[in-house]
Amino acid sequence: MACTFCPPTERLANFIKVDAFTKILDEIKPHTDHIYYHVKGEPLLHPKIDELLDISYEKGFRVNLTTNGTLLSKAKHRIFKKPALRQINFSLHSFDGHVGSTNREEYITSVLNYAKEAVEQSDILISLRLWNLDQDNATNAERNRNRQTLEYIEHTFNLDYKIEEKFIRGKGLKISDRIYLNQDHEFKWPKLTEAEDEGKGFCHALRNQAAILVDGTVVPCCLDGEGVINLGNIHQTAFSNIVEGERANNLYNGFSRREVVEELCRKCGYRQRFSMQ
Repeated sequence: MACTFCPPTERLANFIKVDAFTKILDEIKPHTDHIYYHVKGEPLLHPKIDELLDISYEKGFRVNLTTNGTLLSKAKHRIFKKPALRQINFSLHSFDGHVGSTNREEYITSVLNYAKEAVEQSDILISLRLWNLDQDNATNAERNRNRQTLEYIEHTFNLDYKIEEKFIRGKGLKISDRIYLNQDHEFKWPKLTEAEDEGKGFCHALRNQAAILVDGTVVPCCLDGEGVINLGNIHQTAFSNIVEGERANNLYNGFSRREVVEELCRKCGYRQRFSMQ
């Protein structure tokens, strides 16, 4: 898709290969048991998403998958009841964020029906995301942009309340067993052309997260979708060595001092929003 809130990547479009994926899992296994299929990619586009999930399970990983959900009708048989799946995040705001979107009811109904069926037949968690609220007037934005979507949710799950009545921005609202709705401000990807902040604060980058792009580039978090903070390439250097490299340690130690070392990090609104200042 071409959503207004998600700038197009300048990286070469590609699908991760199964053998490369398998090798990467072996590299990162000492560091984590959880992996996430995202970073500007749409995982349901991958022609071998079922194989990737099976390999993830065989290697002992739990998977969180983030998708706009538009390809569910074509891909759901490849992901349904896969034991590796821990959680699926559906970016429902992609409907209003994409100029070409046409049938809201069909789209929302497809996602909600899948969510209900998935939780009935597995232990999966579902997060329905509406990250499109206006920074200055969240109440009006939520009502105007999302009321119809919320009505579909209320009707599908037979809610006896209006979601706005229980809305708390940034906190999940339990809609049903293992199904949650999250509403928040529209997400803005950091980029080098943005103004810098004061360069103070904290981030969990390289403490509990790192990202590996499709070409093997390792970056400190999933917000660096262009590989600006290139820590090394996992196809050339062991992952353990990359995350203990000079640039990685400078970033990590800087955040320990509440100092923001990397330029991109000083231009990241997500860090400003969630970091422990």
